[in-house]
Amino acid sequence: MAEPRRSAEGCSCRNTDCVERPLRRLFEGLGSAVAACPWPFVLVPLLLSGGLGAGFLFLPQRQANDIESQFTPTSGPAKAERDFVRQHFPTNDTERFSAPRLPTEGAYAAVIAVAAGEQSVLAPAARHDVLQLDKAVRASGYQEVCARVGDACVSPNPLLPWLSGPGAAALENLTFPVSGGIFLGAALGGVQTGAGGRVEAARALKLVYYLREDGPAAAESRRWLEDFLRDFPGLSFPSIEMTYFTSLSRQQEFEGNTKTVIPLFSITYFLTITFSIVSCLRQSCVRNNVWLACCGVVSSGLAVLSSFGLMLFCGVPFVVTVANAPFLILGVGVDDMFIMIASWEQSSRKKEKSNVKSRLAETYGEAALSVTITTLTDVLAFFIGTWTAFPSVRSFCLYTGTAFVFCYIYTMTFFGAIIALNHKREQGNRHWLTCMRVGGDQAQKSCLYNACCIGTCSRESSQPEGEHPMSIFFKRYYGPFFTNKWIKLLVVLLYGTYLGGSIYGCTQIREGIDLRNLASDGSYVIPYYDDDDKYFSAYGPRVMVVITKSVDYWNETVRLGIENCTQNLEGISYVDKNLSESWLRVYSELAKRESININDKTIFISNLPKLFKIVPSFKWDINKTQDKIEASRFFIQTVNVTSAVDEKNLLNQLRETAKQCSIPLMVYHPAFIYYDQYLVIVQNTIQNVLVAAGAMLVVSLLLIPNPLCCLWVTFAIASVIVGVAGFMTFWNVNLDSISMINLVICIGFSVDFSAHISYAFVTSGESSANERAIEALSLLGYPVLQGAVSTILGVVVLAAAKAYIFRTFFKIMFLVILFGALHGLVFIPVFLTFFGNFGRSPHNTKPKKLETWFRNDKDCP
Repeated sequence: MAEPRRSAEGCSCRNTDCVERPLRRLFEGLGSAVAACPWPFVLVPLLLSGGLGAGFLFLPQRQANDIESQFTPTSGPAKAERDFVRQHFPTNDTERFSAPRLPTEGAYAAVIAVAAGEQSVLAPAARHDVLQLDKAVRASGYQEVCARVGDACVSPNPLLPWLSGPGAAALENLTFPVSGGIFLGAALGGVQTGAGGRVEAARALKLVYYLREDGPAAAESRRWLEDFLRDFPGLSFPSIEMTYFTSLSRQQEFEGNTKTVIPLFSITYFLTITFSIVSCLRQSCVRNNVWLACCGVVSSGLAVLSSFGLMLFCGVPFVVTVANAPFLILGVGVDDMFIMIASWEQSSRKKEKSNVKSRLAETYGEAALSVTITTLTDVLAFFIGTWTAFPSVRSFCLYTGTAFVFCYIYTMTFFGAIIALNHKREQGNRHWLTCMRVGGDQAQKSCLYNACCIGTCSRESSQPEGEHPMSIFFKRYYGPFFTNKWIKLLVVLLYGTYLGGSIYGCTQIREGIDLRNLASDGSYVIPYYDDDDKYFSAYGPRVMVVITKSVDYWNETVRLGIENCTQNLEGISYVDKNLSESWLRVYSELAKRESININDKTIFISNLPKLFKIVPSFKWDINKTQDKIEASRFFIQTVNVTSAVDEKNLLNQLRETAKQCSIPLMVYHPAFIYYDQYLVIVQNTIQNVLVAAGAMLVVSLLLIPNPLCCLWVTFAIASVIVGVAGFMTFWNVNLDSISMINLVICIGFSVDFSAHISYAFVTSGESSANERAIEALSLLGYPVLQGAVSTILGVVVLAAAKAYIFRTFFKIMFLVILFGALHGLVFIPVFLTFFGNFGRSPHNTKPKKLETWFRNDKDCP
């Protein structure tokens, strides 16, 4: 074997261990201190966790699950536009309600009635049931809380008066999408038309019951909606099928997601404890590490308790997405536990390391540096993730990043002390379960007694166990198989396929969160969204176009400018120019018809009341003072906005067209609050990924003493991120604030897998590249595999969750671990063999205790 690397060797371009050496000495000192006095290191974390855990008392106040505030950009333009509309066009839902003129979605209950079978909803039986449905809804006190126009409640559907009595005859001449000056695109769905747009049949009617939300009426309206949600499922009619939704539904269903995942915590902890115990079982009842495995899981639980409590004390909002964090922390904490146990077991094989202080010092010198590197990269990834426009992402990254810090601290203190105490039990030759002394007279005992007490029927003392069978598998079979030249060619082709598929997937990635995904699978809102998409998606939002400054409307040049801007907006492919509504157009036609000289300011303003008599709602579109118009608005109707791509294109085209207009224009609809995510999601994701990847490279260069290894780490980060982002598309996962969290996580975990094999390769003492790859795999192949399995076990139960948020977390974490392990066990070992002796460690040394260098290393050999 080659001579060990000298600790005093200076730094060079190929040996960058200037930071590693002092850190190693620091951790050795910490290990000695823990071994000398373990009980304070056990009790202090327990007391600290108990104290910080009191922060959970603030959980009800810290919960912040408002969808708009958490899942839309903090400084989205639409929020400022909404404030402008509120300021200049105040609403009055007790006298002059108008749904298209609302600055928000409003308070409402919506019902979509679909004719049973293949019948038309305008058929007599279906019409009768729709009227009965309307009667049942109104009977619950709707009249007392309804939004009003004059003295009457606003109609839930403009066709209701035509469904019975004399009005029914008018249905014979009904046209679509406009009939008698009334727009029906949002009221009648699944329409079949004949000549001249005459309606022949229709599948669905939408009834929207708007409620008052100004002032004290808001509380009464909320109570009515809650009663509606309680009572409506009991309604049924033979000729129609109904789906329903309210302005409260989306928020209530979203908040209920957390309850669906709570039962999964117990399953996760059971799986993880079982896996840890099985991994740490020994033939000897004295050397069994069952308690170490259990305490390692407890250490992760303490980290979650402490970090969450601290964040709640500090007032950090608790969002539903944060509920993913404990699953991740558990997997990572178990990995760190495996590293510590592995290093401890190896120190026991050294004759010169006889006392607990020297053994634990060596354990910390090796294992703690590994845990530090991987924890630092993960924590950096999470705290860099807080540089985002989405509050839900910030909260998740703060909670999880802090949990990683506590997990690291408790592994270095609490778990290290448990190792020392467990060693004292072993020194006393005490049974792992009963703590009774084992030995002495076992020679005279039966085989059954010996099996229970010393783990074997043999009367001889148990001997230290040899090389792990999985390490032998990687050394004798797996490594030689993948270093075969034909297999290497196959791996290169496989990587080309992987990379090509990933890049293609990246080009097809879908942006933005689908609001239906915020509800659980069995929610009543899903059928409503399905019916709405099926029957009412042809006509999209009715967009408000606001002239934001005071202009001279009586100036003909200005009016021509406004008309040109309107026509430019109507020229967008997503806008139907025949369905626009402009007070200025109607006023100009009125002036021509009645020979009114609207080029005179006084005449223009004084004749506006004539316009308001013809169309009263136009009065609400003009913010007029005594002698000028501060702001005004008109409306355009969008069409065929059926996907996230359409929503993104619509918003960009409308805003770009308005920006180019000579008149100061602003476009707004309440849905734009959510559309704004398309403007920043890609930019935020790329920014966070690049910054985090750069930080990972710097950390790697400082703490991993080989530059070539750092280059392979960088390659793996880029490759895994591209793979995860690309395969998200194939697994129906959108790029939204939820998946963006996971892409940031992806960076930290990519470092773990790639650093293992590449560092083992470049520091190997073997003569050929193939032999160095085989040695690297024999040392670290099983730990990489085991670390991947333990992390997957931490999140696998989320695959059974009924909520999109948690399933998405599982899907991307699964892709991260799968592709990370694939790179560490297949791609990187093969690619490294192509470089021969390039980048080898300058002294051709075998690394000292390489098995414990990075996270996921061999757990209990």
